[in-house]
Amino acid sequence: MTKVLRKGDRVQLRNASLVQLGARAVIDAGVILGYAPSREVGQRLVIGPSARIRQGSIIYGGSNIGRNLETGHNVIIREENLIGDNFCIWSNSIIDYGCKIGNNVKVHNNVYIAQFTIIEDNVFLAPGVSLANDIHPGCRDANRCLKGPHIRNGAQVGINSCILPRVTIGEYALVGAGSVVTRDVPPRSVVYGNPARVVGTIEDLVCTSGLRDKPYGHLIERFQNANRVR
Repeated sequence: MTKVLRKGDRVQLRNASLVQLGARAVIDAGVILGYAPSREVGQRLVIGPSARIRQGSIIYGGSNIGRNLETGHNVIIREENLIGDNFCIWSNSIIDYGCKIGNNVKVHNNVYIAQFTIIEDNVFLAPGVSLANDIHPGCRDANRCLKGPHIRNGAQVGINSCILPRVTIGEYALVGAGSVVTRDVPPRSVVYGNPARVVGTIEDLVCTSGLRDKPYGHLIERFQNANRVR
């Protein structure tokens, strides 16, 4: 059963007094909002207007999410996350705590976003992408060094890729499928492999389907316009 929530509606929520849910939300049965974190952090959850949250999704208290949130099934969003507008995250994907995510970001199925990751606007993460944050797993001081990747505006990350801790993916860069990215990626670069290496730029790519000349022409135009403004 799906419930359309409007201002003034009552809804079953965990820690209801700590959940601020915007107008026009559409929420399936089996969703938990405001799940209490075990960590000692603030527990207020804010979700902007026009959310669409599907069955099995759990959103912890302590995060702030903008308008037009859309989830698939069985999504988990942990505490202390700051997420912008028009965020789409599909089934079985997880956002760990302490992340910053911009506007118009799309996260596909089975994606893991590690603690303390930064994702800027207009980023796309394909199915199975994993973002890591622990440079020395098993070290007694590991928790003091956790830092996820920084994925800059407009970057696209291909299916089943792994981005290692502290790596920066530059603006409008493209990471090819199955890559393991161990070092920073320059803006507009195309990288792939294990370890991933720069093989060109998005300007070099040609559309193999024949539908258009340049598959990332829109990203090239955005980058050029942004640099004109600067």
